[in-house]
Amino acid sequence: MNFDLDPAYLAIQARARELARAVEPIAAEADDMSTVHPGVLAALQKSGLSALMVPAAYGGSAPRPDPLAICLVREALMATSAHLDSLFALQGIGSYAITVAGSDAQRSRWLPRVAKAEALAALALTEDQAGSDLKGVATELAESADGLRLHGSKSFISNGGAAAFYIVFAKEPAGYTMVLVPADTPGVSVTPTPEIIAPHVLAELSFDNVKLPAEARLGGPGGGLDLVLATLAVFRVSVAGAAVGLARAALEEAVRHTRQRVQFGRPLARLGPVAQMLADCWTEIEMARLLTYRAASLAVNDPAAALHHSSMAKLAATEAASRVVDRCVQMMGRYGLVRNSKIERLYRQARPMRIYEGASEVLRLGIARQLTEEVR
Repeated sequence: MNFDLDPAYLAIQARARELARAVEPIAAEADDMSTVHPGVLAALQKSGLSALMVPAAYGGSAPRPDPLAICLVREALMATSAHLDSLFALQGIGSYAITVAGSDAQRSRWLPRVAKAEALAALALTEDQAGSDLKGVATELAESADGLRLHGSKSFISNGGAAAFYIVFAKEPAGYTMVLVPADTPGVSVTPTPEIIAPHVLAELSFDNVKLPAEARLGGPGGGLDLVLATLAVFRVSVAGAAVGLARAALEEAVRHTRQRVQFGRPLARLGPVAQMLADCWTEIEMARLLTYRAASLAVNDPAAALHHSSMAKLAATEAASRVVDRCVQMMGRYGLVRNSKIERLYRQARPMRIYEGASEVLRLGIARQLTEEVR
């Protein structure tokens, strides 16, 4: 069994690391913003990496989005800038329903612009009373004499206010549906979301009887949950990749500090308790990376069948990242508490990863359910 990445993946990884290096001088500034940083967006556009999110037929770089390639890019980007990682990731998360279920006209209009990061994408699922339980959504889609009408609101939507379009999850008599809503459609309004501990481009969306053509519905009526699962099947494992990148960046900060900082006549890294924490961090990161790469490799061939592996990778990597970054702050002592230092930013950025795209507790339920179905 060969655990090495093949040359094509290594080339993608190298491009991602190059982009991360280009953004590093402005990373702290960008990561403190709740609006899109123009310099980071320009760097992403120049890199061409958003083409990974779109099929080659519409300007992408591969026949279809490749979960392992996306995972490798997010690992590199998150180690430098959460803002950059989010902009990249959302190009796929926010457009995949168009790739899967959009019409030729919708794909031709939006996907080439997504591939160039000229049109930012957003997926609007969450509501005030509907988070992990998507069946609790109140946003409604109704047929009318001249097409469709969308009414309701969405909360904590990534890229809200910056996206060129929203893929909105709503309910209708036939079930749950996805609908494509250009951001400039009359009746769509945006208000800021309260700041979170790690600043992020977020907004509240309101849809006031928004008039849409009948073809705005993606897939057939009632097909929305299938499209959500299809999106998660490709992109959930990439969160694990980002978590591995964050954890590795935190460990590198701690290694630099503990190698140079002398206490009790020797470098901190040579003191027993600190050495143990360093060893535990490195071991956990490598465990998470192996699980993540395996899950992503399985998802390349059959994303839906590999979803429980992706869920395990996301669970393991995000939980490990939280443990690793906490140890790293501890090893750095008061220097780990300095506001806007890299380690402090990583500490704040690690916490939301255990919540979005499947909270750890919800993932455990799904993993356990899959296990009990497989064991006979």
